[in-house]
Amino acid sequence: MWGALLRLGSRGGGRRGLSGGGPPSAAPWSQVVSEAEKIVGYPTSFMSLRCLLSDELSNIAMQVRKLVGTKHPLLDTARGFVYDSRNNLQMRGLVVLLISKAAGPSTTDLSFQHNMVSGIYSSQRSLAEITELIHTAFLVHRGIVNIGELKSCDGPLKDMQFGNKMAVLSGDFLLANACTSLAQLQNTKVVELISSAIGDLVQGIYYENSRSSENCLTDDIGISTWKEQVFLSHSALLAKSCQAAMELAKHSTEIQDMAFRYGKHMSMSHKLHSDLQPFVEESSSDTMAFSLNCAPAVLHQEFLGRDAWIKQIRELQEAIKAGKGVTSAIDLCRCHGNRALAALESFPPSEARAALANIVHAVTRFS
Repeated sequence: MWGALLRLGSRGGGRRGLSGGGPPSAAPWSQVVSEAEKIVGYPTSFMSLRCLLSDELSNIAMQVRKLVGTKHPLLDTARGFVYDSRNNLQMRGLVVLLISKAAGPSTTDLSFQHNMVSGIYSSQRSLAEITELIHTAFLVHRGIVNIGELKSCDGPLKDMQFGNKMAVLSGDFLLANACTSLAQLQNTKVVELISSAIGDLVQGIYYENSRSSENCLTDDIGISTWKEQVFLSHSALLAKSCQAAMELAKHSTEIQDMAFRYGKHMSMSHKLHSDLQPFVEESSSDTMAFSLNCAPAVLHQEFLGRDAWIKQIRELQEAIKAGKGVTSAIDLCRCHGNRALAALESFPPSEARAALANIVHAVTRFS
């Protein structure tokens, strides 16, 4: 199905496409991120430090300590802010900074190049922070639990209700800060782009929540619908932030479109890579958790047929491992990776462009 698209990126001088075997020399994710951070000038783990260390959030953090001993998901989100080497919460802001540096200054307007530091405009750095704040706000909001489905082992009801209130208030606080900073950029098109990305996130999360829980049978959505929903909930923010970064530097519509494509396809590959881990990790156990709405499961259902899918549900993980869903999902991941690499061809060769390519190779690497 994806054979023709997998060859995308193998044509043209110097373009590094992803073959069926994947990039053999792809560096580990943590190494890729560390090298990229050196290029943009500072560790992006401190990107939103001004907001996260504000008095308001410090007070919220003190209140969240009351949830220790419960199973409220807001605690896991808070731990992720401190250390999350696997998913790297700051990845979106890092990509925005890299794409900004890779594009460089616009040749049409040289009047404000004095605002550049390490090849990146101050407004683009602000945009990267805004992108991270929006992403973090939605992560916090996802930590709201359904009180009606709680078990006694989850913790006292009053603590879980309190955790929900903290998730709503702290998420709203982060989102309000992001919107305030967005208005200060004083660029109408950028405001429209990021506002529409927030709308996409809301719509995508609504779709996710309207589906059956992860421990139930998935709806018969098909891979096309899955990609539409994943774009809304995982790709739209990064894609539109990359485009907005080009708008802030007054780049052409063509360059903005290429930046959008890179952000879209790289984040799609990132999501597919995450979905595939329970099925490709050598150390994964039979009981390793996975979503029935992940790409391998959806593709497996398409190949197998709805009726047979329902019959196999109790042996689902092994059935997916043995079927075509995993290999097709890997192909799809590399397909989006090749599209992201193809979009990078519009940018001049540089360390930043190489780092963006390395990120793609890292999220399409399967050992």
